[in-house]
Amino acid sequence: MRDEFWDTAPHYGGQKEIWDALRAAAEADLSLAQAIVDSAGVIVTTDDLSTCYDERGAKYDLPKYVLSEPTNIVKDR
Repeated sequence: MRDEFWDTAPHYGGQKEIWDALRAAAEADLSLAQAIVDSAGVIVTTDDLSTCYDERGAKYDLPKYVLSEPTNIVKDR
């Protein structure tokens, strides 16, 4: 589901470069994620990156499943 979201996210509007930065930030640790969104000029309005804006005012909504690791998956032994 994550890959499908990121592959189709630019079709929701906004700039592809911002979507790429948001993906990198969502997959990074906290300090690196902060550096990524700062350098891309992304304005984060929530604690978890679920709602962001670019410098032109375009809104980027990220679903929770791209922001956290799944908790209902059994790992192979």
